[in-house]
Amino acid sequence: MTYLYKRQVLAVLTTAAILASCVTKKYRQPTVNTDHLYRDTTLTDTTSMANMPVKQLFSDTVLTNLIQEGLNENLDLKTAVQRIAEAQATFGQSKAAFLPSLSAGANVTRAKTSAASLNFPPEFANSFNLKTTTYQLVLNTSWEADIWGKLSSAKRSALAGLLQSDAAKRAVQTQLIANIANTYYNLMALDQQLAITKQTLEIRIKDVETVKSLKEGAIVNGAAVVQSEANRYAAEVTIPDLNQSIREAENALSILLARAPGPIKRGSLNEQKTVADLKIGVPSQLLKNRPDVRQAEFAFRAAFESTNLARTYFYPQLTITGQGGASSLQLKNIFDNSIFYNFIGGLTQPIFSQGQNRARLRTAKAQQQEAYYAFQQSLLTAGQEVSNALYSYQNAVEKQGSRVKQLQALEKSVDYTKELLRYSSATNYTDVLTSEQSLLTAQLSSVNDRLQELQAIVNLYRALGGGWR
Repeated sequence: MTYLYKRQVLAVLTTAAILASCVTKKYRQPTVNTDHLYRDTTLTDTTSMANMPVKQLFSDTVLTNLIQEGLNENLDLKTAVQRIAEAQATFGQSKAAFLPSLSAGANVTRAKTSAASLNFPPEFANSFNLKTTTYQLVLNTSWEADIWGKLSSAKRSALAGLLQSDAAKRAVQTQLIANIANTYYNLMALDQQLAITKQTLEIRIKDVETVKSLKEGAIVNGAAVVQSEANRYAAEVTIPDLNQSIREAENALSILLARAPGPIKRGSLNEQKTVADLKIGVPSQLLKNRPDVRQAEFAFRAAFESTNLARTYFYPQLTITGQGGASSLQLKNIFDNSIFYNFIGGLTQPIFSQGQNRARLRTAKAQQQEAYYAFQQSLLTAGQEVSNALYSYQNAVEKQGSRVKQLQALEKSVDYTKELLRYSSATNYTDVLTSEQSLLTAQLSSVNDRLQELQAIVNLYRALGGGWR
């Protein structure tokens, strides 16, 4: 009998698995073409800077300490961790659905029956106790058989949701690292631009005195003096704006670190070292390296399982329920010959809810298609960001080579025009003014070139999916 029973159970489980496979489909990763995600780039080397640790990418220990503080304290990242906890609870709930439910209850019922409802003759009505008290202890259980894969699909959907939340947290982490580094570099660039402007202001204050002396020697006229003073104030007026930009950048970085707004310790832009060789790997690596791409795929997977779940509503539901307990008119005798129980097994086939089930399935299919498009879009966006960051880096390096030559030429131009102003009538102060303004603009632009290079490396690192390991 035992062997026969085991065979029967095995046959039932096998049949259930076959039936479930006919209703629900097995998930497969969607096929996407990644051959040309990187514009004008053909690569075969799979080495990617995305695998580099943060401390290897950034040599500035002050920056790496700020990044670590951000990873420990950032509120957006903590919120993402709590979303993972929510998804874990949902996944645990989906696993618990495979187990039978069990509930217990205890109740006391006080009832009175009217004599008229018993239809007894009046002379016998007073002979019966028309008031009764019933004591009852009950256990209820219920279990749903997962014949069509309904519970399994719900479980897999919850698992995909959990993995999606984990990928979302990693995406927040990579973006946080990039934001901290970019803001840190921007602060140092503003510091350097402020230093250049202050140095220029000191030179122009001296220039005003020089032009006044030249006027006394009848070499220049009063217009040159006024122009030199205006040139001095043109530099001076930009300093408050630079200070405000520095203050706002410090406050923004403080928020990323979950600090109250305040000063930020930092190094110098000239001390920053960059990675010698930027390896970007092959485009297909974005599928596993980019957290937001993985997040989009897990969202599609959850939608796929939701479609499977919607299909199961067209098929009968097998449930087994049971109830047992004790009931007695006297509490002291509740366990004496007062045990009762019942078991019920039943199939529930939807008949008049086909319209609702069809609508549910159409909705699930549409949402699955939307999730697929979102997955494709995330991959295309990832390729775009890699291409943009790489091109920005190449442009920054190219510009810095030309900028050095421009600065050298403008410094000579300023020196020559000042000398000519002293000893020759072939020039006037307008030439000096033009050359000084051009020099200041080029100096500030050279800082931006260096900032562009550093931020391009950070953005390329994030675009490739670096920072979450």
